[in-house]
Amino acid sequence: MVRPRRPERPTQTPLLPPLKLYRSILRAHAHKLPPELRQFGDQYVKKEFKDHKNVDNPLHIVGFLTEWQDYLKQLDGGKWLDGKLSKQDLEKMSPEQIGQLYELMEATKKIGQQEAAA
Repeated sequence: MVRPRRPERPTQTPLLPPLKLYRSILRAHAHKLPPELRQFGDQYVKKEFKDHKNVDNPLHIVGFLTEWQDYLKQLDGGKWLDGKLSKQDLEKMSPEQIGQLYELMEATKKIGQQEAAA
């Protein structure tokens, strides 16, 4: 009897523990981001991790850590410079997340304008 083959799963990197991931992101900011973006990025990461500190829903925790780990990979690979948000990713976001994204966009525009004026 021939068994059907299991579909192959892509190899996934195990999730980093929250504190290790947090520290790794801040280290990556120090080495990969320009100083004016580093301060903004550090504040944002600190706020997000603090806001999610007491979450106890396992699915939410895994999703949170997965997204931040993907962000870390983008930073390390230099892909953050030309990263774009897909329509599918945008459709998955809550209105609150879209509002945060808009605030992030406005803050980075201000930084860009300040650099251009200097």
